[in-house]
Amino acid sequence: MLERLAELAREYDNVLAQLSDPSVIGDPRRLREVSKRHHELEPVADAYRSFQAVEADLTTAREMLAGAEGEDRELLVEEIEAAEHRLDELDKQVRLLLLPRDPNDGRNVIVEIRGAEGGEEANLFARDLYDMYMRYAENVGLKAEVLSADPSPMGGFNEVTLLVKGPEAWARFKHEGGPHRVQRVPVTESQGRVHTSSATVTVLPEAEELEVQIEEKDLRVDVYRSTGPGGQSVNTTDSAVRITHLPTGIVVSMQDEKSQIQNRAKAMQVLRARLLRAEQDRQAAEMSKARRSQVGGGGRSEKIRTYNYKENRVTDHRIGLTLYKLDKVLMGDLGEIVDALLADERAHQLAAAGE
Repeated sequence: MLERLAELAREYDNVLAQLSDPSVIGDPRRLREVSKRHHELEPVADAYRSFQAVEADLTTAREMLAGAEGEDRELLVEEIEAAEHRLDELDKQVRLLLLPRDPNDGRNVIVEIRGAEGGEEANLFARDLYDMYMRYAENVGLKAEVLSADPSPMGGFNEVTLLVKGPEAWARFKHEGGPHRVQRVPVTESQGRVHTSSATVTVLPEAEELEVQIEEKDLRVDVYRSTGPGGQSVNTTDSAVRITHLPTGIVVSMQDEKSQIQNRAKAMQVLRARLLRAEQDRQAAEMSKARRSQVGGGGRSEKIRTYNYKENRVTDHRIGLTLYKLDKVLMGDLGEIVDALLADERAHQLAAAGE
């Protein structure tokens, strides 16, 4: 482990030198890659330096202990015990730092929420998930903005797309992708019966223009007038944009902005994210399985999480976690669930590394 740490510390020094190299500074794509690697290696290099310092102190204390007596000996024994404890803590920290990094760490994310099974009740639940994520983003210091929204007649969402910005956006949202199930009495239910409905959440890493090259010839761009719920016209100009990526068949529509240029820019942003994710899925079979599991069929029997209003209960089925604080979760208190999912991911990685 220490050999690996030393190797990464040398790489960190090399990366630092590159950050002041004019050829790197003048190349935006290269600068972005080097800056990202610097961000990844800095905590590893810091941990390695701490490890070296504590080991040196421990060696010195042990050497001094051989000739010490009385109060000096007691102080050295305490110092040695403290250093050994610190080394154990650093060992745990380093093992986590050396785990394979998620290639999307540090990215902004695009979150797509859609009503699935359950008619208008599913759309209303999609709205609840939207509110929950907006509050959660604010609670953890992330910035969230709506890229597009397709409201349903009763105030829900047929579909809504968010952009969440911040260094921890991917880490905090990556496990939210998948079918979410709700059990409650819908506002449309006159006899008080509990219904089960679902909404799907898809989480995509945002792609930068430099990462995903899109040829203009591969795009078909259609413009049309924006419409609101029920089909009524919102604008009298052709400001809405639908972009079809011909090689993949991916279609993205935007109509929230009054400007055609702004709608096109947002549509390209979502298209790049979908193409990046598709490429990541192609490169790794396990990524492909993860993408399919996110979308699922939206069926009520497929779910990653269940929200039961009667029992004030939320259950994440992937890790068997049940909390009786659904009201707080819906107000954006998702931290306990997200932290548990991240801890489970790290535990599986450590187990794999041990094997």
